[in-house]
Amino acid sequence: MVLDTQQLRKEQTSQASKIILQDEFPSLKLIGGADVGFEQQGSITRAVIVVLSWPQLELVEYQIARIPTQLPYIPGLLSFREVPGLMAAWEKIQHKPELVLVDGQGIAHPRRFGVACHFGLQANVATIGVAKSRLCGDAAELGDSPESVQPLMAGENQLGWVLRSKKRCKPLYVSPGYKVGFSSSLSWVKQCLKGYRLPEPTRFADGIASNRTFFKRMNEKIS
Repeated sequence: MVLDTQQLRKEQTSQASKIILQDEFPSLKLIGGADVGFEQQGSITRAVIVVLSWPQLELVEYQIARIPTQLPYIPGLLSFREVPGLMAAWEKIQHKPELVLVDGQGIAHPRRFGVACHFGLQANVATIGVAKSRLCGDAAELGDSPESVQPLMAGENQLGWVLRSKKRCKPLYVSPGYKVGFSSSLSWVKQCLKGYRLPEPTRFADGIASNRTFFKRMNEKIS
């Protein structure tokens, strides 16, 4: 299969025009987290969506979808690689959340269409991108104290936020995905911090995707 990467980039630019950057979701009862990993040397996409109660942040449901990986890793086009798996997991979710925190970029992307935007638009659910590394944009130097924050900018345009979620940890890059505004995207992530680097929804998704021991024990209790 020959990939037309130029066409995929054009599609991102086109789809980015559909992104809504203001809060358009009902009052929260459930909040989700989404993460994607790969198995068998990248040939299998392993996508996880978790659903937590709000505001208790207790696990309600999670689903794992494993599908053949459809695209190789191409910088800037990651969402085309990850969203098919996320949609497969989303279709299995019985308790749909009103808001999903996605491990990855929202509009803090060269064409303003990261995986949180792509997934939110396709699933028609409000999303926030919570990335562990910066893809684009600049910010002033961040303070060392927890919850230090600076706007992430591209020239005069804001892309999101750089947030120190935990002392002595690398910052997170928070950006709106779909149907969420700038200030609320930061507020929701901060409300989901419980002493770890990652907010609870993506921490749960990451832990389940990685089969970490704590989450394996936790899952055994609820299964």
